Amino acid sequence: MTSSALFMGLLGLSVSFLPQEIMRSAGVEPAVLTLLCLQILGALLLAFAMINWMAKDILIGGIYSRPVAVGNFMHFMVGALALIKGVLKNSDLSVLWIAALIYCAFAIAFGMVIFMRPSLQEKTK
Repeated sequence: MTSSALFMGLLGLSVSFLPQEIMRSAGVEPAVLTLLCLQILGALLLAFAMINWMAKDILIGGIYSRPVAVGNFMHFMVGALALIKGVLKNSDLSVLWIAALIYCAFAIAFGMVIFMRPSLQEKTK
């Protein structure tokens, strides 16, 4: 949870506060609507990061935290599929390869959390 919170937080901050720079580095001329969509995407990523950060100390996958696990799984699985599709069309973009690998790793991890039984740990608090 901590690593996904930090990853999404860093990505969300970047997209929220540097949308023009990100678009220019991708070779795209910034348009008003695209910039607005990127900033809203950044807000979404920051919100997910906050949810994950606040849920980092609870057992994820149980009945009470299942929505957190399902939401993360859906985000990373759909994102991984989109990035893989992008990599297959533009295999020369190394940033897509890196993003696809990170998204696949998080999708697999959250898939395991959802579809495997949570380990019971002794509470020592």
